[in-house]
Amino acid sequence: MNNEYKEEFFERHIGPSEEEEQEMLNLIGVNSLEELIDEVIPNDIKMHKELEKIGLSLTEQELLNELKEISKKNKVFKSYIGMGYYPTVVPSVIKRNILENPGWYTQYTPYQAEISQGRLEALINFQTMVIDLTKLPIANSSLLDEGTAAAEAMLMFYYSRKNTDANKFLVSKDCFPQTIDVLKSRAIPKSIELIITDHKSFELTEDVFGLFVQYPACDGEIFNYSNLFEQAEKKGIYKAVAADLLSLTLLTPPGEFGADVCVGNTQRFGVPMGYGGPHAAYLSAKEEFKRKIPGRIIGYSVDRRGNNALRMALQTREQHIRRDKATSNICTAQVLLAVMAGMYAVYHGPKRIKLIAERISKLAVLLETELDKLGIKQLNENFFDTLKLQVPFSSPEIYSQIEKTAIERKLNFRYLGNNLIGISLSEVDGLEDIKNIVNVFSSALKKEYTSNFNEKTFANLNPKLPQDLIRKSEYLTHPVFNSYHSETKMLRYIKSLEKKDLSLIHSMTPLGSCTMKLNATSELLPFSWEEFANIHPFVPTEQAEGYQIIFDKLKNYLCEITGFEDVSLQPNSGAQGEFAGLSVIRAYHCSNGEDKRNIVLIPSSAHGTNPASAVMAGMKVVVVNCDSYGNIDINDLKTKAEDNKEFLAALMVTYPSTHGVFEKSIREICSIVHQNGGQVYMDGANMNAQVGLTSPAIIGADVCHLNLHKTFAIPHGGGGPGVGPIAVAKHLVNFLPNHSVIKIRKDEGINAVSSAPWGSASILTISYAYIRLMGAKGLKKASMIAILNANYLKAKLSPYYKVVYSGENGRVAHELIFDAREFKASANIEVEDIAKRLMDYGFHAPTVSFPVHGTLMVEPTESEAKDELDRFCEAMIKIRDEISDIENGKVDIKDNLLKNSPHTAFDLVMDNWQHSYSKENAVFPLDWVKANKFWPAVNRIDGAYGDRNLLCSCLPVSEYITD
Repeated sequence: MNNEYKEEFFERHIGPSEEEEQEMLNLIGVNSLEELIDEVIPNDIKMHKELEKIGLSLTEQELLNELKEISKKNKVFKSYIGMGYYPTVVPSVIKRNILENPGWYTQYTPYQAEISQGRLEALINFQTMVIDLTKLPIANSSLLDEGTAAAEAMLMFYYSRKNTDANKFLVSKDCFPQTIDVLKSRAIPKSIELIITDHKSFELTEDVFGLFVQYPACDGEIFNYSNLFEQAEKKGIYKAVAADLLSLTLLTPPGEFGADVCVGNTQRFGVPMGYGGPHAAYLSAKEEFKRKIPGRIIGYSVDRRGNNALRMALQTREQHIRRDKATSNICTAQVLLAVMAGMYAVYHGPKRIKLIAERISKLAVLLETELDKLGIKQLNENFFDTLKLQVPFSSPEIYSQIEKTAIERKLNFRYLGNNLIGISLSEVDGLEDIKNIVNVFSSALKKEYTSNFNEKTFANLNPKLPQDLIRKSEYLTHPVFNSYHSETKMLRYIKSLEKKDLSLIHSMTPLGSCTMKLNATSELLPFSWEEFANIHPFVPTEQAEGYQIIFDKLKNYLCEITGFEDVSLQPNSGAQGEFAGLSVIRAYHCSNGEDKRNIVLIPSSAHGTNPASAVMAGMKVVVVNCDSYGNIDINDLKTKAEDNKEFLAALMVTYPSTHGVFEKSIREICSIVHQNGGQVYMDGANMNAQVGLTSPAIIGADVCHLNLHKTFAIPHGGGGPGVGPIAVAKHLVNFLPNHSVIKIRKDEGINAVSSAPWGSASILTISYAYIRLMGAKGLKKASMIAILNANYLKAKLSPYYKVVYSGENGRVAHELIFDAREFKASANIEVEDIAKRLMDYGFHAPTVSFPVHGTLMVEPTESEAKDELDRFCEAMIKIRDEISDIENGKVDIKDNLLKNSPHTAFDLVMDNWQHSYSKENAVFPLDWVKANKFWPAVNRIDGAYGDRNLLCSCLPVSEYITD
């Protein structure tokens, strides 16, 4: 090998070879990639410089070496800080076979349920776990974090309140401070008055619509809220509890003492702390809220043969349907992490989980006993895992010495001031850890200490829980939580579910607006390293120097890419980025004395999160029409901007447009908004076509969010995690989100939009790795190939399917929309039938009926090679032939390959085959399908049945009994 040769990583990331690239260009009818880009992107917005700050690409080994050196700058201490984040043991069978397995982390959101039965079962296990432990009958399949889950509960109560004039929400001062911070950010735009006080002082007046408490409380005390909740119930006031899920194995669940909603985090169920995330929050509720619960609910239905099947239930609640009428902008969940947490419960089962909880609680009792010998008073009357300690000296030197000694011994406590210290124990602690903690205090106090406890004496201790709150009800009784406790059984169970799910390990996932590109293994490896995984989000920042290096460099890269001044990494989803960006705009207008600016212009083509986020940010939505090319109607925009110029806050625009076109008038569009006093918010969903070619700053935007789980290679994880940082122009920098626990900005900024200071920090390493591996050259080439691949599909498939929108030169951006509406009249074929039939060919369907009803929105991404694109085209052409057979009367209009799709392995072995078409055409429609057949787990699912008969926990045991 030539020693001067250095492999460019982007050559592995990008699908087409140079030879294939030229073949594709020839079919499209252009001579070069540059010529194609010239025809796609308007001249006045082209970027005329390289992404200099990003520089040259690294090889995979160079990247891993660099990240290993950076990781060493993080100090992995044992953290006893608590506050909702705890060291935990990730079972190796779960870590290797789910967290680090592309068969799980490259799945898409389960909108196509027939090829998502594995992760849907894992999610209903998660929901059942939450329902059992909280004793509330409905649960969703996860939310972003505990703080935002609490905020969702508050807003759900607000929209459900019986007295529509009530605007006060009572919050216990004993709640986690980061949760209170997020509640503030959501309350302000809706003019909700937060009253933060001692829950014993709550005034249940008629202008109060809800209340919120922590169980156990932030400092560890366990309060009995029964009487408070009884009084609130009589006055029609809703009650929410933030509960530690592990503690509920020992404590009376909130559903049994009157809670309407319970929220919390499942991080300590086998998910690394990761300096703040990602983790799966949970929300459970009473039956009356089932159509108002935010996020996704997995429920049972039946397929066309009457077999049980899972799907996402009650989807009409979601923002993509209800838009500005939605009560939440949630577009995603934390599926991968929810799967892990649910599997933790499956693996350990109820007995083992209870033993883990009891051991933690008994260790806390032991620590209290040993510290008492040193004269250190523990202030909590009852506690689960957290002690509130009072150092018995008024001298600040002693208090400081304890902190200094703890740091020297690599231990992190929570320092509350006033000589108070908090210590929260966790699953990873043992008797030696208790000795180490006590020795810190004895050393600082200069007192002799000798431990005289052992496992035998420890076994005789009992948790210090309030006797009137001891749990009596059973939980996790379903067979799934009592069957897979050996590693052999657990491994086979995980693999049995994985086999039911289509992911990027099988074939391309051509989802428009979702960018299912390669998530390279080297990009994901550091995420699991101890130096990144096992750091508490509230450690002193000097212990996370490696993370700070990642943050600073990543922000600089994103500023270079967007052309903006600064970036907040805090939003932990695209929808959270939208809310954060609009909140920044709102704060900017208020700082200028223009509080009245509350109108947001949104094109009719926009993603459903846009109007939902605008409403959540306290704005009013005015819809702007689009023309026949899919572009914003300039005249309509001018009229509506001028009519609302006194109140105009912003325009939300996606670029390239949601219709897959680079609009030529984008700079004029932004100028019109600015002339009328508004700001321009660019939705970064389609940034995949911009990087290195143009930028939000060039088009004239003021703020944008970036979907790191799309453009910047964080995998979708079956519907989460995601990250949605916002980049802003200079005049908006001072308004970026801050944080109440760790001050992350010199300026005040808006309140936090997520629980952790830097959101889902651990997966930021993935996007950092992607950018470093690709380099400036590779990032630009990725955008160009994404555009090439989309135009190649257009060239190959437009003779068979009409393309709804294209630019003036007949080109599309990185995605395009194929029309299927004509087939309804000609063959009684709906777009859904095409989506289901693609499963028989081994493909996930493109995006269905968005942004135009009855269409397929296709995005091939830059990672797919020509042969895979050709296979997809061959499948689509063959499906068009199958439709033609119906149109020509060769095949029955009701009993045909499309209407009966997808077909399962059971169909293949059926004796009583009564269809006019052959089994072979049903399951092996093309020869290459035989070589690598993916079998849908169930036949087509009856969605309406599932909504009419909602069941969102594991089926009763009777359903598993066979004759």
